[in-house]
Amino acid sequence: ITHSYTERKLFDEASFYLHEGEKVGIIGINGTGKSTLLKIMAGLEIPDEGQVIKAANMMIHYLPQNPIFNEEDTVLESVQNMIHHHANEDELVKAKAMMTRLGITDFEQKTSELSGGQRKRLALVSVLITPCDILILDEPTNHLDLDAIAWLEEFLINFDNTVIVVSHDRYFLNKVCTHIADIDYGKIQLYAGNYDFWYESSQLLIRQMKEANKKKEEKIKELQDFIQRFSANASKSKQATSRKRALEKIELDDIRPSSRKYPYIDFRPNREIGNDVLVVDGISKTIDGVKVLDNISFILGHDDKIAFVGSNEAATTTLFRILVGEIEPDEGSFKWGVTTSQAYFPKDSGAEFNSDSTIVEWLTQYSPDPDTTYVRGFLGRMLFAGDDGMKKVKVLSGGEKVRCLL
Repeated sequence: ITHSYTERKLFDEASFYLHEGEKVGIIGINGTGKSTLLKIMAGLEIPDEGQVIKAANMMIHYLPQNPIFNEEDTVLESVQNMIHHHANEDELVKAKAMMTRLGITDFEQKTSELSGGQRKRLALVSVLITPCDILILDEPTNHLDLDAIAWLEEFLINFDNTVIVVSHDRYFLNKVCTHIADIDYGKIQLYAGNYDFWYESSQLLIRQMKEANKKKEEKIKELQDFIQRFSANASKSKQATSRKRALEKIELDDIRPSSRKYPYIDFRPNREIGNDVLVVDGISKTIDGVKVLDNISFILGHDDKIAFVGSNEAATTTLFRILVGEIEPDEGSFKWGVTTSQAYFPKDSGAEFNSDSTIVEWLTQYSPDPDTTYVRGFLGRMLFAGDDGMKKVKVLSGGEKVRCLL
């Protein structure tokens, strides 16, 4: 297939094939077209050139990166609508059990009231609940807690048919995938094995090509030396001609290093902070009649790095919003150290990018220095080089939005 998005060519005569029962992880840097490839395979987009050929009567279920719901539907109605037919009693029982396992227990709740994580889980239930031949999943682990990810891993491992998944979670890819499809330079290279095996294989392939090229270069020099020495020698002219032909046949492998580049992320404090970083004392908070925080207390020290884990994402998000001053606690208090400053990366940031601003314009609103050169310096660190800064933020991929937020 060959396919472009806006003015950018994502795929250039890219080809690969899958067999029944394979579980394939699609990998590649942000903006290489992973989500577009899934849509093309699901039949939701048509490539500019080329085609996707599927076996007859294949049933495909597709999970988008950002599921869209009818905001007026209840949780249960949404599942029924996304199943594409009126669910029978067995399917509803199975759906309720699956939703409960993933932390969704109020089946009459409006989808408009769901958090980003709950919406993703609800969409996940909708594609997993009925049988299909091919599961196409776009970043299914986003917003899932550790227990939910473990459950999904086991589900996919035990799923008998084909799975095609985009994920940046290498542990998930290692556990689930039998193959890795790497998108680079507009081509798709398929590797047997999981993510770790892909990494080792791709590095080994480059080493082997370099070694082969080295041997070829040595042979080229040897032939060139012979030709130079004996081309004017009548008795050796036949041998020189023969070596000329041999020289013409030697072709060096075209070794292109991966186009992957790594961002430069540097959270540098304005000044050295003191030992008192954060004290949280007896914070409680009730939302819509549900107590999500109940007498929470802890102390954060100078060198601490803390991960908040657990299935209650509303509790964590609520705590973070309190700590950055977006909402007030019902009870209790917190105190940041006087030498500290805070920056907040929210879980749901979709509205942040719903504008016609370019990346440069969007980032300038957060910059202490409005100078374009200063702002572009930070964009360059996060791999937005040159004209990339003039892209509209509303067309960015999920990964590119994350880089902008960082």
